[in-house]
Amino acid sequence: MRIAPRPPGPWYLRPFFWNQRRKYGRVLDAALLWARSPRLFISVALLYGALDRRNSPIEPALRSLLTVRVSQINHCRFCVDINAATLLQRGIGDDKLLALETWPASDLFDARERMALEYADAITRSEQEVSDELMARLRELFDDDAIVELTALIAFQNMSSKFNAAFAVPPQGFCRLPLAGVMQPPEGGMMPSSGALDADLEPPMSKEGRA
Repeated sequence: MRIAPRPPGPWYLRPFFWNQRRKYGRVLDAALLWARSPRLFISVALLYGALDRRNSPIEPALRSLLTVRVSQINHCRFCVDINAATLLQRGIGDDKLLALETWPASDLFDARERMALEYADAITRSEQEVSDELMARLRELFDDDAIVELTALIAFQNMSSKFNAAFAVPPQGFCRLPLAGVMQPPEGGMMPSSGALDADLEPPMSKEGRA
């Protein structure tokens, strides 16, 4: 990594890292970078907790599908690794995950998924923009509240993946599939739990912190 991670500092961050050690037997490298600024760490963790809450209008598998896609575009190997593992645990098949990078050419994605992925691509790629026509098609499949949630999630993952890519945070071997540029889990390595906030995006948060 381009900046060395810092061990957990303030007492109020320690429960987050304890939870990571309990789940994975280790702390996430990206979380230790965020911990260099404890206030930012807490703020980002709370925001992600709101986005990935149980009663979100966006189903868990679709949320993970979008986080992987945004991470691919932004070349964040750590984010692809950890979010792909969560995506598989949320019920998406291996074939769909492997087809995600070229999703427009695949028939594995349903209309709702394709619409959300097109929206994510338009927000994330600098050479694209969200047009009125695209928004009109999006509103045929998602209500306004869901579109706000989709947009917030995509924007958050852009921030998170660009942060990690800038610091060259390496993958930690969570995904069992041979994704391009992503290392495989070590012998006996633990996989992220789809119910754990610290498994999806980088700053961790306990289940009690969910909205």
